[in-house]
Amino acid sequence: MGSERQWARVRHYQATGQKDAAKIALESLLQKNPDDGEAHLLLASLLFAQDRYRDCARHAVLGAAQIHGDIPTLTRTINALLQVGEVVAARACLDDRAIADCTQGAVLAQLAGIRQMLGEHEAAMFLLDRARGLGHDSADFRFTRGVQLLFNGRMIEAERELDACLAMGTQYGRAAVTRARVRKQTAASNHIADLRQRIAGADPGSENQAAFAYALYKELDDLGDHANAWAALTQGAAIMAQRYPYDAAAESARIDRLLGLIGADFVSKPGAAADPGPVPTPIFIIGMPRSGTTLLDRLLGAHPQVESAGELGDFARALRWAADHFSSQPIDDVILDRAANLDYAALGQRYLAQTRWRANGKRYFIDKLPINWVQAGFIARALPQARILHIRRPAMDVCFSNYRAYFGAGYAYSYAFDTLAAHYRDYRRTLAHWHRVLPGRILDVDYAQLVTNTETVARRALEFCDLPFAPECLQPSGNRNAVATLSAAQVREPMHDRAMREWQRYAVQCAPLRERLGDLAD
Repeated sequence: MGSERQWARVRHYQATGQKDAAKIALESLLQKNPDDGEAHLLLASLLFAQDRYRDCARHAVLGAAQIHGDIPTLTRTINALLQVGEVVAARACLDDRAIADCTQGAVLAQLAGIRQMLGEHEAAMFLLDRARGLGHDSADFRFTRGVQLLFNGRMIEAERELDACLAMGTQYGRAAVTRARVRKQTAASNHIADLRQRIAGADPGSENQAAFAYALYKELDDLGDHANAWAALTQGAAIMAQRYPYDAAAESARIDRLLGLIGADFVSKPGAAADPGPVPTPIFIIGMPRSGTTLLDRLLGAHPQVESAGELGDFARALRWAADHFSSQPIDDVILDRAANLDYAALGQRYLAQTRWRANGKRYFIDKLPINWVQAGFIARALPQARILHIRRPAMDVCFSNYRAYFGAGYAYSYAFDTLAAHYRDYRRTLAHWHRVLPGRILDVDYAQLVTNTETVARRALEFCDLPFAPECLQPSGNRNAVATLSAAQVREPMHDRAMREWQRYAVQCAPLRERLGDLAD
């Protein structure tokens, strides 16, 4: 009865917006009933709103340990755990027997999205197929399943599923972009007329309209209609730049602070050496998006001692935990304010604790999140045993490849030449700084050499990782593992150099970008 009264007080405080009082009431309730999973989860949400990251994570894990059998609560618990980087606990919830017995197609589709986000693509596909078998269907479901088929290399099925999504009469620009990427379009088989109609019918200035324009660009580019392709690309980019403004000056200021913080003595300070524990060892692949990081990942991931884990956000989440602060950015001013006093050993140990499972028993696993170039200094200090490889691609090649990619809300810098050039300059000066203060810790891999002199580059990269040469690494297209990046179709092709200097077919239109890059463009 006492517990019921306490819960009544909690609900009253919630209903009247008294969050601090609700938190105190929940803490009191848990002193008497420490196994109340719902109380732990609700307290975790209140602590998250107060930016108490560690306490939020602790209560989310305690709550998860008590939650079994109830699908809605399990789903809510999994999302709460992932929000604070508790991946291991979230996976334990995903293995709950209630999910194995679930017959709700919509729920299975939602859980498949979580498995996909975790990089567990086989499990995601299994859940999606179960949902389909139960009769579940919607545009969202068709899109999710089409993307998962693409990630798994089932291109024909992926295109068919994306066609079905778009046939449902919805404005679903992401499906059109993804469908355009599945294969090279031809004069005999394309969607150009359909895309023009969709652009005209979409809400003006909407993200759907932008995505349809990006899809049209890709298909017209495939057909060699470069003038009309460029018109479509700039239409889409202008919409996205308007929708997602990027403050280049603020970002440059944060980079200034970061580089000023991490000097040559940073990694040698007390507490730097995290206990590596048992294998595996992480291999970080960093660089600009669209620079060839996926190709390098496929090459190294073909080695029998290496598992490719995909693009992980785990280090950023571990850094937030160490700083006891939530941020949607890799770094922000609060993290930089607290960086000098963080426990880097604990940071490294937390990262390994949340990622070790991804190696599947192998000696190494690859964490291929391009934006980790911002955090390389923190990675080097927290994980002295880690290998860091940076793939470098010529400025105009990589900047053009960024500009023509539809990233959605991610990488907002890419939608305008001014911000793209500013971001690229920040990236280049940051990598130059890492090489100065972390000599020998980061291996540069040249994209052009990777695609034209693959064996030499492969041997050098493997030696850097303390791995013996393996012939399988010379044929990354033979790597059948899932690929969850924009390059999902490209990297399944044999090695080629067709992506080099693609910007030159738009040389006149890209002249302003080249001018903004200045000496870096050469």
